[in-house]
Parts: sequence; structure tokens; C-alpha cells
Amino acid sequence: MAGEITGDPLLISEIRAHPLRARLPTVQVTSQGDWPALEIVVVEVVTQSGLVGIGEVLGRRGALGYAAFIRDALTPKLIGRSAHDRRALWSAMRNTLTGRLGGMLVECIAGVDIALWDLAGQAVGQPIWRLLGGMGRSALDAYASSINWADDARVEAEVASALQRGFRQIKVKIGRPLPRAIARVKQVRRLVGPDVLLGVDCNWIYDADDALLLGRALCDEGYWFYEEPLPPDDHAGYRRLARHLPIRLAAGESDFTAGDSADLVRDHVLGLIQPDVARSGGITEAWRIAEHAAICGVNYAPHVGWSGGICSAASVHLAAAAESFLTFECMVFDNPLRQALTLPVEGDVAGLRPDGTLPVPTAPGLGVKLAPDALERFRIA
Repeated sequence: MAGEITGDPLLISEIRAHPLRARLPTVQVTSQGDWPALEIVVVEVVTQSGLVGIGEVLGRRGALGYAAFIRDALTPKLIGRSAHDRRALWSAMRNTLTGRLGGMLVECIAGVDIALWDLAGQAVGQPIWRLLGGMGRSALDAYASSINWADDARVEAEVASALQRGFRQIKVKIGRPLPRAIARVKQVRRLVGPDVLLGVDCNWIYDADDALLLGRALCDEGYWFYEEPLPPDDHAGYRRLARHLPIRLAAGESDFTAGDSADLVRDHVLGLIQPDVARSGGITEAWRIAEHAAICGVNYAPHVGWSGGICSAASVHLAAAAESFLTFECMVFDNPLRQALTLPVEGDVAGLRPDGTLPVPTAPGLGVKLAPDALERFRIA
């Protein structure tokens, strides 16, 4: 076969997709509703030499469907090809479907792509952040994520816990009605004092008019960033907010490719871009987003959210390598898919240093392995 690599230890022999679900010890509450359980898909890419790379698909609902798509649609395009050829494999997976690139397809690509990068790092004995170029960082600034959209007493307890753990940066979930949201903005500022950096995450619950009113309250209280006040495709609304509010607008976790927010980054409408590696096409596409942000002088902060331990680990590597990295989303609630899926657990609050930073891993590839029996423990029947 023309172009075939002989003796390549990273020829792909098998791809496994494992749909997982875990109930959360504490229900998480956002403007979009309550989340008592989470789902992901773990991907294993197996090579003829015996090396196995692991990846993660964000698929929070319908993990069984995601796993079937990987098995039936993506796997036939990859078997027998070299895991070294990450860009070629990304394109091959993308061409599985025609039309606008996004949604479930790119989230499935993400799981495979992360595993390919894990294999690449293992093959040369280097962490992924070093393959990406590296910035010489040994630690990452981190913010506590997130204070729930809950009653005042729960908020007070969660804020106190974040401060006790050493965080000097905290993100707060905000929702409707608007007067309650404004009251919450003021409440949290009172709780933390003037020196803690605060951001809010609205999960695009507002229209531009209400978002502008809330944004003025955020500016009055000295908030640091304003995340997803509007639906991700409302670029005109984001431009309106940027014209009228002296606050860093943040978005990107709902984007699938670098093109989705390219104009908002290029024009400095956004001050912080937040792609999720388990949604935005894996490390290959998330790195394009981070590089474009650096070219445009816009800060980058990977979105971790309610993902599992593989997404968290991959996000640490992107943060360590990204030129315009600002801060890392460190989740502070108990999530078995993050805390019991891999060994070690990277990017987790348990590893937070007293100065509020997270260490950068040095082991090859992602630097994590699946914990014994984790797949069977969380597998969706």
C-alpha cells in the first residue's frame, strides 16, 4: 500500500468505547436545572505493539449512543492506520459525516484524539504538554468551580470551603430570576472580601438585555470574568455586551471547533476562551483554539466542568503548554468519574497546593491510567 509505514509500533489494532455513568454524592445545580448523575464515554485505542491510549468523550446524556457511533462509524476508518498520523486520522473521522462540523461527531472524535495523543507521549516517553512545545510551567493558577445556583446557606458553606482550601479565585453559578442573580453577585462579594478574584457562569440563560443589566452589577462588584451569559451562537449579543461592559467576557465551552468562536476571539469580543477538550475535537482541535487565542492576544482557560478524570488530565497538559493560559478550572465537588476513574487524579482539588496552584504532571502521555475495575464499576448496562 502506498505510503504504508512498516514496523510502526503504533498501528491501531482495536478501539474500545465504554459508556459510563455515575451518580453524584451532591446534586449540582445550574441555571439549566439539576444534575444528579453524569455520563461520559471512555475510549481505549489499542496498538499492535500493546500500547494503549485512553481518551474521553463529553457526552453527558446518551453515552450508549456515543459509544455505538464510535464503534460503528469511526473505528472502521482507523484500524490498521498509524496513531502517529493524528491530523490525518482527525480528518478521516471528520469526513464520516457531511455538512456542518459539530455536535456528537466532534465529541466522539475528541475521545479518540485524546487517546492518540496519549499514545504519542507514551511512545517517546514524554508528557503531552512537552509534545505541544511547553512553556516551562511547573504549576498552574486555578479557580474553584463552581459555587452552585442554590440557597444562600449552601452558597455560604461552599464559598467558605473554597477559601479554606486555599483558593483565591472562585466561580459562581448564576441563573434566573435576575434580581436574585444580582443579589447573589453581591452576597458572594461580601463573603470573600475585595481581594479574591470572582467570575460567574450563567450557562447561557439570559437574553442580551438582561445580560447587560447583570453585567453592570458584576462591574460594580469588581468581578473578574462573565461566562456564557448568552447562547453560544448569539455573536451579535456578545458584541453588544463587549461594547457596553468593562468586564472580561468568557465563552467557548459549547464550541466544537476553532471556527465557532474565531471571529469573537479575533475581534477581542471575548477576553477568555474556554474550550472543553472532550467536546472540542480533542487535543488536536483544542490546541488550534488555544493557538489562535495566543495569536490574537486573548487569554485561554480550559473548561473541565463535570467531565471525568481523563478530560481533567488532558486539560492540564493543554494549560501547561498554552502561551496565553490564564487559569485552570478546578472542580470542587465530588465526582466519581473524576476522582475514581484514573490513577493518579490530575487537575483535582485534592492536588491543590497551599498557594492555590496545581502541579504539572511529568509522566509520559497523559500521565494517568485507568483505575482497576473503574470501567466495570461505572459501566452503563
